[in-house]
Amino acid sequence: MSQSIRRAVDLIRRAAEHPLSLTEAAEVLGVHKSTALRILQTLESARFVRRTGAGTYVLGSGIIELSELALGSMDLRQFAAAPLRALQRETGHTVHLAQLTGDEIIYIDKVDSPAFDAVKLPSRIGRAVSIYASAVGKIILAYLPTEERDRLLSHVVFERFTPTTYADRESLEAELVRIREQGWAVDNGEHDTYVMCVAAPIRDSRGRVIAAASMTAIEVIASLDKLKDSLPLLLDTATQISGELGHTPDVD
Repeated sequence: MSQSIRRAVDLIRRAAEHPLSLTEAAEVLGVHKSTALRILQTLESARFVRRTGAGTYVLGSGIIELSELALGSMDLRQFAAAPLRALQRETGHTVHLAQLTGDEIIYIDKVDSPAFDAVKLPSRIGRAVSIYASAVGKIILAYLPTEERDRLLSHVVFERFTPTTYADRESLEAELVRIREQGWAVDNGEHDTYVMCVAAPIRDSRGRVIAAASMTAIEVIASLDKLKDSLPLLLDTATQISGELGHTPDVD
């Protein structure tokens, strides 16, 4: 298996260097042309390679997308680190940074609140969050192009985690409209009844919402209304991080 993976990696590298014919692909993989074709078709379905009009194979957009996501995650976390920690110190709440990666929204940074020493939140860096039952998920969804949002939600099996969950597409879409109008999102115990959260969008230099910053608290420590008291600080923090990424309001 490891040899097969290594050969597939070699195949992708060759395709990045020059257009690759089926014969060349079979030679790189050390397999018959019919087997090479099946492997190429699998890589093509993942957009790791692309078949040209001439019948050769070149590097696909999927590889480029993965590279951009990886670089973006590193840059975003670096630029956001100081503002997020300043927000946590000023508010006392747990602060998260989440980003759309592939088809999932992932926590890429977290600054814990000392108030949670006894009761830890379930979130952790690298963990996926519900795309429709979280403040960070909804704020990112709200600003995605319709086609991309439809694609992501087409894979979602809606589940009612709590009485406040937006457990169907119609109610979720209405919530996303409200989010776009007000510019921020809340999680009113929509996945875990005891967890409250508010989130703000982070934009890149082209004005696209690529991530979200949030403040989270356990309800017995801070209600949703109490969290909202710090919303101006959260919005300022998100604006500051967006500015570090090259965003200016006039590109929205």
